[in-house]
Amino acid sequence: MPDDVTRPEPFSPQTDPAALTDLRARLRATRWPDAPEDAGWSLGTDLGYLRELVAYWADGFDWPAQEAALARLPRFRVPLGGLGIHFVHAKAVAPAGPVLPLVLSHGWPDSFWRYTKVIPLLTDPGAHGADPADAFDVVVPDLPGYGYSDRPAGPPLNSIAVAGLWAQLMDVLGYPRFGAAGGDLGSHVSRYLALDHAPRVVAVHRTDAGLPPLTGGPTDLVPEERDWLRLVAAWGAAEGGYAAMHRTKPQTAAFGLTDSPVGLAAWIVEKLRGWSDCDGDIERSFTKDEILTNVTLYWLTGTIGSAMRMYRANAEIPPAQLMRRVEVPSGFSIFAGDVVRPPRAWLDRTANTVRATEPARGGHFAAFEEPELYAEELREFFRPYRAAITA
Repeated sequence: MPDDVTRPEPFSPQTDPAALTDLRARLRATRWPDAPEDAGWSLGTDLGYLRELVAYWADGFDWPAQEAALARLPRFRVPLGGLGIHFVHAKAVAPAGPVLPLVLSHGWPDSFWRYTKVIPLLTDPGAHGADPADAFDVVVPDLPGYGYSDRPAGPPLNSIAVAGLWAQLMDVLGYPRFGAAGGDLGSHVSRYLALDHAPRVVAVHRTDAGLPPLTGGPTDLVPEERDWLRLVAAWGAAEGGYAAMHRTKPQTAAFGLTDSPVGLAAWIVEKLRGWSDCDGDIERSFTKDEILTNVTLYWLTGTIGSAMRMYRANAEIPPAQLMRRVEVPSGFSIFAGDVVRPPRAWLDRTANTVRATEPARGGHFAAFEEPELYAEELREFFRPYRAAITA
């Protein structure tokens, strides 16, 4: 049992009305850039769409209502590794068999927000047309420097260190064994949970596989892997400018993004559109309220700079760590609308892949875009490993 030092405390923040007044004033005083006629999204965030979104943010968006909805989740904070970590801990409802604890790790540019739709589908499957025996105890932490978790005052933490914190968190919550799942940076964290805490992780599920360095040359790869690596390189050249900034000079970008809510929105919204399965229409995947809930979380917590710095920390992980193969049973759901989707051969090369699927809908934020489909992917993958938690 955890001692008093590490005991989680309920957490339900309430925003100071003055912070919302300041936000609206900044939105209304925006100094807008020009844009070439008919540029659309071709140069980055579309000026016309962002003007429309910001007008709604200033005069229509109801943050207190969104904050109240988030408060209905069972949320806590706990000190771990010298940081206050915010997390959702939602327990299974009316389970019909062994309950599998599951830690879900998010990525950038989001927070625990990524999993808010899927949590009830995982904790109470019977209420959503699925088998009650597939219920999970769900733990969704905010990465350090994201959302309502503390920002590291010193060097940012990399995915290896965060995996260590999550192992501590699951210990504090009384879960000696558990499953792990994630996407984006959360895939990295889940990978290191499986690598460094393998006796505790019964299985690991990811929506992307990452790009560890090759131990041999291109001739060691099968043709589909070589084709995929060429696509990765082309995507990085066309779309990877944000990541280069995050890895090298995140503090430079942090000044403007922390001071300007419109700049912050532009930085995030372009990625929500570009990485989701929306066919160019962002509101096919996210409503304005959903977009602005995510962006407002970043604004009110002031965490865009600290979130970006995790890229810098990960860029310094030694190659030997990146080349390790995951031997814990691994599953992948490679959603049709995601970016740079790896072939099965790469999944087998980098992990003990026991299940790999290609859902026909959903993108990089699949848990939010297609929560029912994502929940079913997790139920199917983890079903054979439920008995392992009692072994």
